Amino acid sequence: MSEKVAVVTGANKGLGFSVVKLLCQRFNGIVYLTCRSEKKGIEAVKKLNSLGLNPLFHLLDITDKTSIKKFADHIQTKHGYLDVLVNNAGIFEWEQVYPTYEAAKRNIDVNYRSLLNIEEYLYPLLRDGARVVNVSSACGHLSNLKNKKWLSILTKEDLKIEDINNFVDSYLESVKNGTFKKEDFADDGKHAEHRVSKIALTALTMVQQRKYNNRNISINAVHPGYVNTEMAQGKGKVDPDEAAELILYLILEASPNLRGVFLWHNKKLVDWYDVEVKNIHTMASFAAQAALRSRWSSLIESTSVDVPGEVTDGVRSVVGWLKQA
Repeated sequence: MSEKVAVVTGANKGLGFSVVKLLCQRFNGIVYLTCRSEKKGIEAVKKLNSLGLNPLFHLLDITDKTSIKKFADHIQTKHGYLDVLVNNAGIFEWEQVYPTYEAAKRNIDVNYRSLLNIEEYLYPLLRDGARVVNVSSACGHLSNLKNKKWLSILTKEDLKIEDINNFVDSYLESVKNGTFKKEDFADDGKHAEHRVSKIALTALTMVQQRKYNNRNISINAVHPGYVNTEMAQGKGKVDPDEAAELILYLILEASPNLRGVFLWHNKKLVDWYDVEVKNIHTMASFAAQAALRSRWSSLIESTSVDVPGEVTDGVRSVVGWLKQA
């Protein structure tokens, strides 16, 4: 069988760097470290070289459609396919608590819209059985959203990319014309732009999984924890290498039947659709439990998800409960 190929975006530092490092140690194939700065990318590769690891570097600015196409052309010419894609690149601007329109648009363009271009150019290269991990966050859970109209759109069974775009555009328009309402979001609307971008990313994960399901491709979203990276300004509690283990689990160990899910740190399975969820172990109401059964039992029963021994009791109990639904 031809050698496998893995790509990690935004990988010159932080979580992306750790994912590349662990892939180089455990993944039987070629690993690409990509980022938008050639200088920083080459420096990152040299750091890994000093550890005896040999990733390949390629320039990739996820906000630049031309850059994405050039990278896709390189992969197509050099390898012809892709087996692993970790969409890690993203931004968070601490100073933009209630952002300007420009800042809100910038955040959404990087964290969400870039993935649409990545899908256009890189997803056609995914081989059957490929694995994609979209790095979301706690802000990407629907419980961050309080606007009932938006919730009704995002929880549709037949959710489409056009629906997600309408949600994003509606938020941006509210910021632009001054009709933004803090009560539409959790935490008094602070960093709503980041919540919108990550909710959109997680929703896109679900839509993409349906689209590529017949090719045995697994596309999942993760909240890796509050990672201690430059983006977190030293406030993070989770070491990047520790956080990267969750992503490696989905790439190398998880059942191929685990698809279109939102996986919390420590491998905790979270129902993205439960807008009232307080934590992953306790659903807020019987109605929420019913919704969880409706949306997940068919997936679990039809694919017989394997639960590895190292998975936490929380995940094991949730999966077991769903199998009995």
